Amino acid sequence: MALKINPLDDRIVVTPLDAEERTAGGVILPDSAKEKPQQGKVVAAGPGKLLKDGARAALSVKKGDTVVYGKYSGTDVKVEGKEYKILRESEILAKFA
Repeated sequence: MALKINPLDDRIVVTPLDAEERTAGGVILPDSAKEKPQQGKVVAAGPGKLLKDGARAALSVKKGDTVVYGKYSGTDVKVEGKEYKILRESEILAKFA
């Protein structure tokens, strides 16, 4: 099924990964105690930021990359019952190799 969101410019659509269910000591966390996930998988990326000369700057992430972003970064959206986060490339802190 094709994604119904097409990001513009330097924006990226991410599916947040699930929050940890247990602590390092094995304690099961209730939903209210779970931290907001800060990692996700890139499901779509825009064409890149439009430069003054009319060219596009290439993005440093691509579809399928797993990235880390700030706790309160981006905008949360729900499309067809599924949660997504739309971020600017500058809000992404790192990607996993």
